[in-house]
Amino acid sequence: MTLPIEHLADTARDPAVRGFLHRPVNANGNGMVLTHGAGSNAQAPLLVALADALCGEGFTVLRFNLPYRQERLQGPPRPGDAARDRQGLRNTVDVMRTLVAGRIFLGGHSYGGRQSSMLAAEDPGLVGGLLLLSYPLHPPRKPEQLRTQHLTQLQTPALFVSGTRDPFGSIEELREALKLIPARTELLTVEGAGHDLDFRKKKAGGELVALDQRILQAFQRFFG
Repeated sequence: MTLPIEHLADTARDPAVRGFLHRPVNANGNGMVLTHGAGSNAQAPLLVALADALCGEGFTVLRFNLPYRQERLQGPPRPGDAARDRQGLRNTVDVMRTLVAGRIFLGGHSYGGRQSSMLAAEDPGLVGGLLLLSYPLHPPRKPEQLRTQHLTQLQTPALFVSGTRDPFGSIEELREALKLIPARTELLTVEGAGHDLDFRKKKAGGELVALDQRILQAFQRFFG
C-alpha cells in the first residue's frame, strides 16, 4: 500500500529543514532521516524506495534535502558547505524527535552518509544508529586520499551498504576502514553494483530489483 507523502518545511531553524515525510499506518515509535549524495536530492529513487520499505515496517521516515541542495537545485556541494550541511542534519534529527518517542536513525547515500557519520562522530549520543549507503571512502582513482579521519571517533553502530564495483572504494578497502571504528559495524555488499548501487537497473529475478528489501532486512537484523 502506498501512503501519502507529506511535504515538510521547518523554516524556524537555521538551516531550514525541508523534505518529504512518510508516516506509517502502524507506527513502531522509531524514526529514520535519509539524505542524498552530492549530485542528487531527496527524490533519489533508492531513498524513496527505502523510505517506503521502512515506513511499511512502522518507521516514521523523513527524506531530507541538505542545505546546499536547498540553496542550489543543481551541482555538487562546495568545500565550505559541509559544516552547514551537518548542522542541517542535526536540525532534522531535532525535528524527528518531535515526531517519534523511540530510537532515531540517520542514513545517507555517499556524501550524505559521510556527513551523517561525521556528525555522529562529533556527537556520539545524537542517534541510535547509522545506515551508510555507498560510503565514499576516497575519490575515484585516488585511494591515497582516504576519508577515514573521523572513523576512530565513531561510537555509533553503523550498517554499511556498498557495491562491489564502486570506484569510491573497494570492498576490501572498506573492510579495512571499518576496523578503525570502535562501534559495532556490518557491511552488506551488492554484487556487481557501482556507486549508485545500480538501483535503476531491472534484472528479472535478480537481487537488484529488491535491493530496498535487502537493505531493510539487513537493517532489521543489525539493529534488532
